[in-house]
Amino acid sequence: MERLTIIKVGGKVVEEAESLSAFIKDFAGIAGKKILVHGGGRSATAISEALGIKTKMVEGRRITDAETLSVVVMVYAGLVNKNIVAQLQAMNKTAIGLCGADMDLVRASKREVKDIDYGYVGDVSSVNTNQLSELISSDVIPVISPLTHDGKGQLLNTNADTMASELAKAFAMEYKVQLAFCFEKKGVLLDPDDDDSVIRNLDSEMYSENKANGSISDGMIPKLDNGFAALKQGVSDVIISNIEGLKNGFSHGTHLEK
Repeated sequence: MERLTIIKVGGKVVEEAESLSAFIKDFAGIAGKKILVHGGGRSATAISEALGIKTKMVEGRRITDAETLSVVVMVYAGLVNKNIVAQLQAMNKTAIGLCGADMDLVRASKREVKDIDYGYVGDVSSVNTNQLSELISSDVIPVISPLTHDGKGQLLNTNADTMASELAKAFAMEYKVQLAFCFEKKGVLLDPDDDDSVIRNLDSEMYSENKANGSISDGMIPKLDNGFAALKQGVSDVIISNIEGLKNGFSHGTHLEK
């Protein structure tokens, strides 16, 4: 079965020009078929604050009211997405920028209000791989921003880690999928204050223990929740690492285990 590499890039890697350029250079050098999913939350937060819109987060997930939705659509599908596409084109790679609404790629339903009202946040209900498969087969690199739609004209903000995981699960029947989460840290840290305390192999039991004691928190939670979910649905490998890990074929970083 042919390999498909799906990488979600976020954090400071996306926000800083130098690190983004370094990442894109290494990403472009990955052999075989690939998809790039990106975040851009820090840029969205900065622009929101400049506009006087307060940002609210719960366990790494953004509360998205109508004003915030307008900002994330502009930042994710516009500024960040097209910047990445342009830089890939400069590396002589054919790329196309998409969000979940394009080609009816990813549909979602507005999250039900339970303990927390997340606003216009979408929980993925379906992934349409047909046209995306044609692009990949033609050596086009899809660059996907974390926006979905409900099929009724409403855009929704969906966590980028979730987007990457759902795409990985959807393609697991067609390809041997490697899913990687790339950000500024070397991997999942046993001690959040020690950048060298990387957990090399992490299973769900160890994850639960470290989440309970607070060692693993905030933005790492969506990555791990989605990573373990992907493994259960047939994704071959899930890795969390940084640019250096990417350069070394993801031999460094944290590998998730069932």
